[in-house]
Amino acid sequence: MKFLLIASYPRSILNFRKELIRKIQSKSNEVHVAAPNILINSSISNQLNKMGVTVHEVSVNRTSFNPINDVLTFIQLFGLIKMIRPTYVLAYTIKPVIYGMLAAYLAKVPKPFALITGLGYGFTGKAFGLKKVLRIVLNNMYKFALRGSSKIFFQNKDDKVLFEKLNISPVATKNIVVNGSGVNLKEYSIAPLPSEVSFLMISRLLINKGVREYALAAKELKRKYPKVDFKLVGWIDENPDAIGQTELDEWVIDGTISFLGELKDVRPAIANTSIYVLPSYREGIPRTVLESMAMGRPIITTDVPGCRETVENGKNGFLVPLKDSTALANVMEKFIKNPEIIEKMGKESRKIAEEKYDVHKVNDEMLKGMGIT
Repeated sequence: MKFLLIASYPRSILNFRKELIRKIQSKSNEVHVAAPNILINSSISNQLNKMGVTVHEVSVNRTSFNPINDVLTFIQLFGLIKMIRPTYVLAYTIKPVIYGMLAAYLAKVPKPFALITGLGYGFTGKAFGLKKVLRIVLNNMYKFALRGSSKIFFQNKDDKVLFEKLNISPVATKNIVVNGSGVNLKEYSIAPLPSEVSFLMISRLLINKGVREYALAAKELKRKYPKVDFKLVGWIDENPDAIGQTELDEWVIDGTISFLGELKDVRPAIANTSIYVLPSYREGIPRTVLESMAMGRPIITTDVPGCRETVENGKNGFLVPLKDSTALANVMEKFIKNPEIIEKMGKESRKIAEEKYDVHKVNDEMLKGMGIT
C-alpha cells in the first residue's frame, strides 16, 4: 500500500519524521513525501531517496495567507494524490493539514489523517483586529477540512480539548493524543555536563517562542553574573510574529546573548550547555525540549499547553508563568547559585524521556491509531 506524508518544511521530515517513515516502510508500505522546496534541497531529497522514499515538490507558503497561492497549493495536492492514489495520507502543520485533508477527502483517500503539532500564531494569546479575523478563519477552515479525516492526532491534551470545545473536531473518539514527535534516545544520548553553568534556547526567533523573555532574563542576570553564558540557536523566520534583525543585533552587541545562528545539528550546542530554556507561549510538544531531556539536561519552560507536559516541577526542571521574564530570571538564578542540582535534575529528564518520549513508543501509538499493523 502507498502512504503519503505532507509537510510544509522539508527539514522537519528528516528531523521529526524519519523514524516514523522507517516504521511505516517496515509494514510493507511504499512511502511518498510532499513538501515545498524539497527537490532544490538536494541533501534532504537525497537522504530520503536513499531511504527508498519518493519525493514530490508542492507549493506551500507557510507564513502567507494569499488566496491565490493557497488555491494553487490545494490544486497541486489534489493532483498529486490522484496520481499517487495512496491508501494513507498524513499531513502536519497548518496548511498541509487544511489543504491536504480537503484534497484527500475529495480524492476519496480511504484513510486520511491529520497531525496537529501545535496551534501557532493564530491561536496564541489574545486576538484583536487582523489576528482575530485570522483566528476565526482558521477555526472554520480547520472545521471544514478535518470533518473528512479518519483520525486526528494531537501532541497534548489541551489542544485536543480546545478543538473539541470549539467544535472543530467534536467527535472525541477520532481524536488521539500522542507524546509529541518523540526523540531517538540513541541519537540523543546523555552528554557530560560542562564545567561552567550556561543556558541555551533553540527556536525560530518569534515573539511567541518567548525569545524576548529569554533575552530580558539573560540581561538581568548578566549584571550579577557576567561570566554566565546565555546561548541562542535559531533564525529569523518569515512570520508576522518574528523579531527584527536590529533587536537581535542589540542583544549580541551588548553581550547579553551568544548567538549561534541556525544549526543543522543541535547536539553539540546542547552538550556544551548546562540548562535548556524555552519560555514559549504555546507548543505541541517542543522537540528541542525532548532532545535536551534525552541528553540529560534540566528544563526551564512555561506553564502552558505543550510545554508543561515535559516538566515535573522541581524534579527535572521548573515551570514559570507565561510572559514573566523576572520569574524566568529567578528560576535561572537557582541553577547558578545551586549548580549541584543540575546533574540530578538532568538525570530525571533523561528518565522521563525514556519513559514517555521514546520515538519508537510514540510511533507505535501512531501506527496503531492509523490501523497499520
